[in-house]
Amino acid sequence: MHRILAALSRRTKQLIMVGADMAMLPLAVWSAFALRFGTVAPPYLDRFWWLFIATPLLTIPILYALGLYRAVVRYMSTQAVFAVINGVGLSALLIIAMSLMLDMRGLPRSVVLLYGLLALLYIGGTRFLIRASLQSLIRRRTNKEPVVIYGAGAAGLQSAAALLNGNEYEPVAFVDDNPALQGMVMHGIKVHPPELLPKLTAALEVSYVLLAMPSLSRVRRNTILDGLESLPVRVKTLPGLADLVSGTARVDEFREVDIEDLLGRDPVVPQQRLLGQCIHGKVVMVTGAGGTIGSELCRQILRLAPQVLILYEFAEPALYRIERELRRLVKVEGIAVEVVPLLGSVTERAMLRRVMSSWGVHTVYHAAAYKHVPIVEHNYISGVRNNVFGTWYAAEAALAAGVERFVLVSTDKAVRPTNVMGASKRLAELVLQGLHDRADRGNGSMTRFCMVRFGNVLGSSGSVVPLFREQIQSGGPVTVTHPEITRYFMTIPEATALVIQAGAMGQGGDVFVLDMGAAVKIVDLARRMIHLAGYEVCDEENPDGDIGITFTGLRPGEKLYEELLIGDADAPTQHPMIRRAHEAFQPWSELRCCLDQLLRACDRFNCEAVRKLLLETVNGFHPAQGIHDLIWQREPRPAVAIVRHIEEGRAAASGAQAIEP
Repeated sequence: MHRILAALSRRTKQLIMVGADMAMLPLAVWSAFALRFGTVAPPYLDRFWWLFIATPLLTIPILYALGLYRAVVRYMSTQAVFAVINGVGLSALLIIAMSLMLDMRGLPRSVVLLYGLLALLYIGGTRFLIRASLQSLIRRRTNKEPVVIYGAGAAGLQSAAALLNGNEYEPVAFVDDNPALQGMVMHGIKVHPPELLPKLTAALEVSYVLLAMPSLSRVRRNTILDGLESLPVRVKTLPGLADLVSGTARVDEFREVDIEDLLGRDPVVPQQRLLGQCIHGKVVMVTGAGGTIGSELCRQILRLAPQVLILYEFAEPALYRIERELRRLVKVEGIAVEVVPLLGSVTERAMLRRVMSSWGVHTVYHAAAYKHVPIVEHNYISGVRNNVFGTWYAAEAALAAGVERFVLVSTDKAVRPTNVMGASKRLAELVLQGLHDRADRGNGSMTRFCMVRFGNVLGSSGSVVPLFREQIQSGGPVTVTHPEITRYFMTIPEATALVIQAGAMGQGGDVFVLDMGAAVKIVDLARRMIHLAGYEVCDEENPDGDIGITFTGLRPGEKLYEELLIGDADAPTQHPMIRRAHEAFQPWSELRCCLDQLLRACDRFNCEAVRKLLLETVNGFHPAQGIHDLIWQREPRPAVAIVRHIEEGRAAASGAQAIEP
């Protein structure tokens, strides 16, 4: 029956509804008389026979005008209910008016009232009965997944309504912390206290819990997730309130639990004065504009209305992506900013000078860097060239062009580094501190150099979070380097906003450290992600678990614990999550000598000399034994051997051609 109705055209369905109402309205008139006089053959019908004709003729056009016949029965809402109430009420008033005008005394007023109530029941009730039966048929037909919705507020109710009309999930219970809601029935679904969740999931065979509280703080969400972690269910969450308001997400669009919720720390609201101080109305340049931090810097800077935003990037695909995205933002949000994409490397001194001077750059955010520890460990020379000399050349270009502010995006791996990446970033910090020291000693400069140091950002390339998700989806195992390894984490937008605010506070030579919250044990993060995905960890205590955790060992240059301060001296700033570190540095005269030696060693591909100079220059640098550079490990082939190899190849090719017919 359902399939036959579904196959009918919309026009045919409307005609069926009109025909049904034309039959229901006279039935309502007869029922009103029958109830009033208590008999199936009530008196006065021969006198008021015209009501059987008048009620359909009056009511159907009114209902049509109110839009009742445009409503789809399966998705009927309160708007359709009001259309029925208004239409029937108006038709009852018209009947009273007609009886008065025609001076038809004897029509009991109670009959008119009963007619209105019965017509409302017949027309509205039949529709909702059909709606309920259709939804019941659809649910049985689609085999939807039973779910519990955590949160019976506005978002939870909207989600339930959307899911009931969908084909994926079937909400079977609400759970809410509010005692006032517990025990109530909404959309035919009962609201239960959270303590009953274990029993509900077992009794109703629920495999999903959908978290529908988009406005909840991260701390509170983290507490709820703690309680859900022990249950054998998959946890999904509704997108944030900002996404729902902006229209980028829907109330039925549940996602995997954000890692931000697992950290349980609410972001601090940015200080608008600091955000726009170095950007609004200025020419701003971002190096490494296509990277994780660089691209987010560009997005946030664009919305702070600079005059010009220069995207400086070495990788062409990354530059193409960020330029397209920013131009789309400019068009959609109506931002009057000139976006300039420039393809170039930070090791090109002449180009850096030309760009900064010709465009009159006011602020530079230097995010260009090689950051993956194992990759840089295997590419000593390239890592040092890009991270150290790229920073030096960009800083010198800023000085020459009279740039007002130069902000280096640094890393916690620069503190007592055990790898080349960390050592090169610390040396980049020393370069800026040295240049500031040189200016203070009389060379004069208007450029204020500062560095912002922070830990890992969530969702960046190489982050453990997307890797763990991918491994869980493929059935495991989840790989962790060491059972005791810990890391600091922060979201990309939050870290970027803090970089901008810290840069605005720089006086010259400052090292700013972001408050990253508590360090996270990576193995605990892995376990939690496995549990919230609805699986059990397979280990010695639970050999029948679903997904195991494998420890692969620390990679070259990797540390167990990361730190943010080299010394013990730091001081608060205007922002509660930004602190100013007080750290020793080398005078520029000494540092310049080391840099010249380091450059010559890089030019000769002398990794041993590079390693030695880093050890001498960067205090606290304790690298792993040996050098891992893949170029350095291979001996250069003599030119004679290369020529012989080419000649042998040519001879073999000519011999093969001679054999062919």
